[in-house]
Amino acid sequence: MGLKTSLSLKGDSLALLPRIPTASVDVCIADPPYNMSKKKGLAWAFSSHVTMQENWDRFSDDDFFGFTATWIKEVTRIVKPNGNILLFGTYHNIYLMGFILQQLDRKILNSIIWTKPNAQPNITCRMLTESTEQIVWAANHTNKKATNWTFQYHAGKEMNGGKQLRNHWAYPVTARSERVAGHPTQKPLALIERLILLFSHPGDVVLDPFAGVGTTGIAGHKHKRKCLLIEKETKYFNAQKSRFKKAKLGMPEFSIKYPLAPTRKPLLKASKSTRSVLQPA
Repeated sequence: MGLKTSLSLKGDSLALLPRIPTASVDVCIADPPYNMSKKKGLAWAFSSHVTMQENWDRFSDDDFFGFTATWIKEVTRIVKPNGNILLFGTYHNIYLMGFILQQLDRKILNSIIWTKPNAQPNITCRMLTESTEQIVWAANHTNKKATNWTFQYHAGKEMNGGKQLRNHWAYPVTARSERVAGHPTQKPLALIERLILLFSHPGDVVLDPFAGVGTTGIAGHKHKRKCLLIEKETKYFNAQKSRFKKAKLGMPEFSIKYPLAPTRKPLLKASKSTRSVLQPA
């Protein structure tokens, strides 16, 4: 792809991902919709917290399967062979994404458990407090051919006091002082920095198809990576600009139009059929 500078695009990932050339980025970090929002959020008498109720995070079951399968399939086309794919999720979507990666014959390497010491209490009091998220790490090749994926083993040991880094990481929920534009699922910068440092090299291009307020871009610039960000919501796309300016780490190019001609027909509506979505490109 040869990005000279980072690029942040405003638009729907299902429309923009097909315009990105095949095998053009080194790694993808994606924090997609989890489909956990309710039409009316639940409140708790002892907290100001209200459960997720965002329109962009609400799908029917069939639509969510089609949406998830479509963008993951596009990511496997765009990421270079043996490049890293890192997908955030909870029980709402993590098993679906793992199933889709298996159907596409991508090599799953690890499931990273992110523990939140300060997780919100369970409002219903009818189940355990959900205090973890998972990150599925896969190499972008078939199970038989996957090899030489990027893993900065020695950097991981340094992060863990000279011992092998385990797959169980503790990071608090994003601090209020770090939050931008009220994004409800903004990830801690330190967590994304760890992913950048472990699974990419300086100069690599990092794709984030659900970029939100640009945390992946900030982490990438801090560690000399170039980033390709996509964000649909105007509020969060605009917030990226002020955040990059404040960080003083270099500004991406911000655009509402992708500069390359379409390489594939835009997938404006995700197919609901397992067979049609997961068939070879």
